This record gives sequence, structure tokens and C-alpha cells, in this order.
Amino acid sequence: MEALLVLTNLPDAASAQALAEHVVSERLAACVNILAPCRSVYRWQGQVETAEEVPLLIKTTAARYPDLEAAIRARHPYELPEIVAVPISRGLPAYLAWLTAETTSPTP
Repeated sequence: MEALLVLTNLPDAASAQALAEHVVSERLAACVNILAPCRSVYRWQGQVETAEEVPLLIKTTAARYPDLEAAIRARHPYELPEIVAVPISRGLPAYLAWLTAETTSPTP
């Protein structure tokens, strides 16, 4: 199963925490790292903007990505959220197996 690292930024710690808890509880991600706030500089609607944001590192699988993206879009306060998925080409096999198991729905 292909593992992915998904990046997004939220405007504050509370929205970052809420999104992280939702995607893990729904098995859309195995783990989310909530990083320290950072300063982002970007162009938006013709203007250079600066904002403090809270980055999230979301570990998931390619199979869960469509549902994860939909959940981020539904709960993200930005009009156009950053959602970037990077393939994980290598990793500790036991960790990648755990990631896959945690994003697979349990058998009833």
C-alpha cells in the first residue's frame, strides 16, 4: 500500500487540533503531527500576504487520500486550503505496516 505524507496549514492551534483529531478518529490518517506556528508568505488575489499558521504533517495511504482530502476541505476555514500529498518512497517497514493498519477499517 502506498504511504503518503499530506501537508496542510491551519490558522490557529484549535482548528489544527480539531482537524487532527477528526482525521485520526475516522481512520483517514494514522498520525498527525501538529507543528509549532510558522510565518507563511504567499501571493493571494494579486497581493503578497503574510500569516501565522499551524502546519500539520498527516500520514495516510493513497487509498484513504480521497476521503482525507474531502474531510480537510469540509473542515478547513480557508477558501483555498493547501493540501499537498507527497509519496513516502521508503520508511521503516514496521512503521509503514502500522500506518496501513491504522487507516484500514476494522473488520466487524
